[in-house]
Amino acid sequence: MSDTPVKQQSTAAFYGQAVASFAVAMAATAIGIARLQASAWVRGFLAIAVLYLVTSAFTLAKVIRDRQEAGQIVSRVDQARLEKLLAEHDPFEKL
Repeated sequence: MSDTPVKQQSTAAFYGQAVASFAVAMAATAIGIARLQASAWVRGFLAIAVLYLVTSAFTLAKVIRDRQEAGQIVSRVDQARLEKLLAEHDPFEKL
C-alpha cells in the first residue's frame, strides 16, 4: 500500500532541446528588435518588455513548481498518517 513517489527527471536530450529552443527564441527576438525600422526608444522599450516577460515566465514556472512540490509533501504526510491508522486498527477487536 505504500507507493514510493518516483522523482521525475528530464533526459539530457530534453534539457538540451529546452536550452537550445530558449536560445533560438531569444536570439530571434533580439535580431528582430535590432533590425526593426523604428527609433531607438521603441526598440529599447521592446527589449525591456521582452526581458520582463522572460523573467516573469521564469518566476511563474518556479512558483508553480514550488506549489506542486508542497502539495506532494502534504500528500505524503497524509498518506503516512493513514497508513499508521490502518496499521494500528484491528478489525477483529471487540469493543
